[in-house]
Amino acid sequence: MGETKKEWARMLKFTLFSVSAGLVEIVSDALLNEALHLTPWAAYLIALILSVLWNFTLNRKFTFHSAANVPIAMLKVALFYVVFTPISTWWTAALTEDAGWNTYLVLAITMLVNFVTEFLYQRYFVFGKSIDTAR
Repeated sequence: MGETKKEWARMLKFTLFSVSAGLVEIVSDALLNEALHLTPWAAYLIALILSVLWNFTLNRKFTFHSAANVPIAMLKVALFYVVFTPISTWWTAALTEDAGWNTYLVLAITMLVNFVTEFLYQRYFVFGKSIDTAR
């Protein structure tokens, strides 16, 4: 398969797996908000962690076909979230609790920002040199 087609296929897979991770995050967030009555930022944080684990596992194996060292790859993803999580947790609290925005609107915007930035980060930094090494 040509490189252009491979990249389109990779983006499609990443998108589909991200949608499934988004469902994990949305369902988790809703359950934590509605059933356990956690604050929006706490529900978001827990749901995000569950979503990241799901997304990393699927994308490493099926999107990037990477044989890279799993702990190192996961550490690189964790570093992304060391930056992304505090910022997105802060804006979730600021927009929902302080500005009165709908928690699910904020979650959707946050997930879109996460989707774009995480694809670029995983494609070029986490798995860039190890793409297609697990075949």
